[in-house]
Amino acid sequence: MTSTSTDIELITSDKNQTVKLVKSLLTQARQRKKHRQTVLEGTHLIDAALRSDYPLQQVLVAHSARAHSEVQQLLARLPSQVYVLTLADSLYRHVRSLGAGIDIMAIINVPDIDLPSIDSDCLILDGVQDSGNVGTLLRTAAAVGIRKVLCTATTAQAWSPKTLRAGMGAQFALHIYEGLDISDILDKVTVPLLATSSHTDTLIYAHDLRAPVAWIMGHEGQGVSAELMQCATPIALPQPNGQESLNVAIAGSLCLYETLRQRHYS
Repeated sequence: MTSTSTDIELITSDKNQTVKLVKSLLTQARQRKKHRQTVLEGTHLIDAALRSDYPLQQVLVAHSARAHSEVQQLLARLPSQVYVLTLADSLYRHVRSLGAGIDIMAIINVPDIDLPSIDSDCLILDGVQDSGNVGTLLRTAAAVGIRKVLCTATTAQAWSPKTLRAGMGAQFALHIYEGLDISDILDKVTVPLLATSSHTDTLIYAHDLRAPVAWIMGHEGQGVSAELMQCATPIALPQPNGQESLNVAIAGSLCLYETLRQRHYS
């Protein structure tokens, strides 16, 4: 490590312990599970965390980015206990997972909360594999006012850097329960379970969604697991042109917005 003329300690070595940690959190799911931490990349996600009063553990910024107005505004909003590391530009480029942009990132702790009994609206993600789909569903849930999201153990990590980007910070508005067994969900969720299916004549527009429900969205290829499906009411999304199926994120968004429509816009 060296010091700049402005007395900012400049990190130049990839052997720095925080740099090594960030690199592992950005690239390895098992390291995120081990440390119960993840990384926010870019000004938008850090701003979303600060607006939600979500605590940041450390901030890393590229030396050249410190002069950027958005970075200066974010740094000015940080609580005094948050330590800021300045990385040489070449080192930051070596660590980051995004392309060129405003080079700032933050380490946060991933919430680890027990699943309570749920008697209100919720979204259940059962083996949804793609981080982009998970992020889109989280963003839609937050948009329509559903605050509880339950994720089975085979679902992509809701707090991975890729899912955080896809969710655009929706995670900070939600209570997300991860790593759940199906038995946990069936024990704790007391509202009716609904799952999309092509093997039913019950169209979503004909089903009463005005009372609290739990929408289940399943694996992109295999759908909802049999164990959950046998406890759920199958609901069909009409597809007059006969396409095989909708993308899970699109199907889930349609279901959540029809629920919202029936309650507030019918």
